[in-house]
Amino acid sequence: MARAFLFVLDSFGIGHAPDAARFGDEGADTLGHIEAACAAGKADRSGVRMGPLRLPHMRALGLGAAAALAAGSGIDPAFRPIGFYGAAEERSSGKDTPSGHWEIAGVPVPFEWGYFPETVPTFPSELTERLVAEADLPGVIGNCHASGTEIIAKLGEEHIRTRKPICYTSADSVFQIAAHEKHFGLERLYRVCEIARRLVDEYKIGRVIARPFLGESAADFERTPNRRDYAVPPPEPTLLDRVKAAGGRVIGMGKIGDIFAHQGVTEVRKAPGNMALFDATLEAIDDARHGDLVFANFVDFDTLFGHRRDVAGYAAALEVFDARLPELFAKLREGDLLVITADHGCDPTWKGTDHTRERVPILGTGPGFPKGSVGVRESFADIGETLAEHLGLASGPHGRSFLGAIGGNA
Repeated sequence: MARAFLFVLDSFGIGHAPDAARFGDEGADTLGHIEAACAAGKADRSGVRMGPLRLPHMRALGLGAAAALAAGSGIDPAFRPIGFYGAAEERSSGKDTPSGHWEIAGVPVPFEWGYFPETVPTFPSELTERLVAEADLPGVIGNCHASGTEIIAKLGEEHIRTRKPICYTSADSVFQIAAHEKHFGLERLYRVCEIARRLVDEYKIGRVIARPFLGESAADFERTPNRRDYAVPPPEPTLLDRVKAAGGRVIGMGKIGDIFAHQGVTEVRKAPGNMALFDATLEAIDDARHGDLVFANFVDFDTLFGHRRDVAGYAAALEVFDARLPELFAKLREGDLLVITADHGCDPTWKGTDHTRERVPILGTGPGFPKGSVGVRESFADIGETLAEHLGLASGPHGRSFLGAIGGNA
């Protein structure tokens, strides 16, 4: 009986990629800089952090050794992992969520995404005019590059008063629309995003994101868990499609369904926040049958802490996640394979609020699987091909399974 469980810690990079300079990210290191800040007592906004970063279970799998591989430094020869470990670098040209996830699922992105310029207004006038007309809007506000929480605090009251949605973008290939769930309407927001999705296709924009919020003033505005991503579909069949075609189920946890435009996802399960999602994922593992893939994205690391440059929050979230891993390990039975990885970096000590171009960890285990290094992989797609081999699927064209390389530094 073969089952596969893939956990993506959204934005948990372990050191800048070889091509990071092209993205302005040379020197970025999400894990390393969080560790350094914790050790120096500078992790939270008041300058206080009690003790080092504590991730005993991920370290036992090989997190520290994976980071050493990513940095090209030595590994303690006395280290004995309880699983297998390695690092992977991205072949796709972006450092965004769809590119990272699609490549993890075996399909690197072969094209350049479109981006909106850092001007005000940022969106082409013909785009906003068409959106206003087709969605029957009184207009839009924002029309700039912005942090989501900051622009809601700044423009939320005007939005409630005028019913004009807040439209903004970032350094990613995104068109984001924030609107109040009650005063504007959640379903109306979704309909506007569906129209925007069609309109931005010609600009090669990767995602339209619905950003609903509640509250009555800047003092209490808060984004809700009802975010929805409208992504373009992957350019060719992914691991998810291959699992589905073979008769297995793909249980997409969190925003996995949205990221893959629901292509290849047979079931969607959501929950608000990392720990609620962890609970739901454990339930999905209980439900999984032979040939199934449970694919989870833990988005809080990125949206709540990475983009907001909250080092202490990121550190605490990692520690809480790590503390739950024994529950996950206890669920694994003969024929199960678990892989923990990331889709990009988002170094909370780095300039700006953008993702960072980094290598990502590969941490894995399962009853009967060998232990040791899988080395530095040349593509995230090697992860997808490893899971495919485990599930008895034919090889894809872009990656190379490392099942036979565990412990051989290959």
